[in-house]
Amino acid sequence: MKQRLENDLKTAMRSGDTLRRDTLRFLLDAIHKEGVARLGAAVDRLTSEGKDEAARQQWVAQNKPSELDDAAVLEVLTKQGKMRRDSIDAFTKGGRMDLAEKETKELAIIAGYLPEQLDESRVREIAARVISETGAKGPQDTKVVMPKVIAETKGRADGKLVSGVVSALLRERAS
Repeated sequence: MKQRLENDLKTAMRSGDTLRRDTLRFLLDAIHKEGVARLGAAVDRLTSEGKDEAARQQWVAQNKPSELDDAAVLEVLTKQGKMRRDSIDAFTKGGRMDLAEKETKELAIIAGYLPEQLDESRVREIAARVISETGAKGPQDTKVVMPKVIAETKGRADGKLVSGVVSALLRERAS
């Protein structure tokens, strides 16, 4: 996935597509920062376990925590997409349609690298099935239902949408 982003960046640079180029640079930077954060967290954990410098270096060389697999890259892209959606809402409320339009275009580029998003009806089907399987009776069972629905929709549906659908279905069940 990261290689695809890098190749697409080169193509955008050659074609002069500045919006795509800047968006892809930002995404690659976010991926790099996530790798650095994971490396730092791993070193901190090893230090707290009392490992000496040589043991830490050996572990880091073997496990390479800063190299993100496709799932981790997808997680970063999902976060970036969510940030864009939040920015679009904020800019629209603030009357900055120019910035909202730019964020919308960036979101469209990011969406091209994400798996196809589930629509509300598909999320509703998944949530209804999970509620039936768990035997949830009402809103008090949200903590039982939500983790299972989120696990099934991870990266393919917005968390706010999932939460809203689950809450509505559980409220229907209670009444």
